[in-house]
Parts: sequence; C-alpha cells; structure tokens
Amino acid sequence: MLFLGIAIVALAAVGFGMYNSLVGRRNAVDNAFAGIEAQLKKRYDLIPNLVAAVRQYLQHEAGVLSELTALRAKATAGGLTPDEQVELNQRLGQSLRGIMVQVENYPQLRATENFQQLQRSLNEVEEQLSAARRAYNAAVTDYNNAVQMFPTNLLAGWLKFAPRRWFETPEAERQNPNVKELFKA
Repeated sequence: MLFLGIAIVALAAVGFGMYNSLVGRRNAVDNAFAGIEAQLKKRYDLIPNLVAAVRQYLQHEAGVLSELTALRAKATAGGLTPDEQVELNQRLGQSLRGIMVQVENYPQLRATENFQQLQRSLNEVEEQLSAARRAYNAAVTDYNNAVQMFPTNLLAGWLKFAPRRWFETPEAERQNPNVKELFKA
C-alpha cells in the first residue's frame, strides 16, 4: 500500500512537471510573438511617413501606396489570429519592398534627408523584426518538440496543446536576386 502511494505521488509529480514545462514553453512562444508585435508596431508607425514622403514622386503608383495603407489599417485594427498576422505581415513586407524598388527610379527622392532617415529607420526595424522572428521560431521549435515528443505528447494531446506555426520566409523572398537586374544602369 505504501509503495502504491509513493508511485501515485511520483506519477503526479512527473505529470505536474510535464504540464508546467508545456505551459512554460507555450508562454515563451507567446512572449516571443509579443516581441514580434512590438517590432511590427514600429513598422506600422513608419508606414504613414513613408507613404507621405513618396506620394508626390509615385503618383502613378497610387495602387501600391493604397495597398500598403490598407494593409497597415487592417494590421492595426487588431482582432487577427497569429496565423492571420503572419500572412498579413508577409504581404505588407512585399508591398514595402515594392515601394523601395520604385523609389530607386527617383534619385531626387532618395537624396532627401527625410527619406534617408525613414529608410534608415525602416531598415533598423526590419533587422529587429528579423531577430524577433528568429527568437520566435526558436521558441516555437522548443514548444513543438515538447508537444510532439514522447512522453509529453501524451499529456499535450490530452490537454489540447497544439503545435504552432513558424514565421516562414515567403517563396518570393527565397529566390536568388537577379544580379544582372541589380547592376543595370
């Protein structure tokens, strides 16, 4: 009888330990995602200034500016799931890159101090965002390993701990740049 009591207490301790480990890892993922959201907020705050700075030069590219503004509005409205935020911010990043490509055609815009400051700020935010995504993906990997590996997968399945998605690089960004295009005069 004593042995049975000790075994039950030991199993309960192991169960509590696994549960606490899963919760800690899930909280680390949520914390890392909050870091991404903080960097995205900085990015969102820069977009109106960028749009205002390039609007007069890119009048024929109004669609790109409108799309960027609409994506920012949707992102700042809230109510998006993490997966929806990931998708939306991939589209937003593509729009930002599109504008920066268009700006290359306007040397007088690139030369303005205001635009240069915006570009530096945007580059800094993008670097910080990249670091936050790496931290998030590391936390997701650790969490997903715990959710999917034995024996914690048994408890995780029973308690509805689901694997999380990584921040992935869109296919368009994985392509090698066309070097000939980069050096066209």
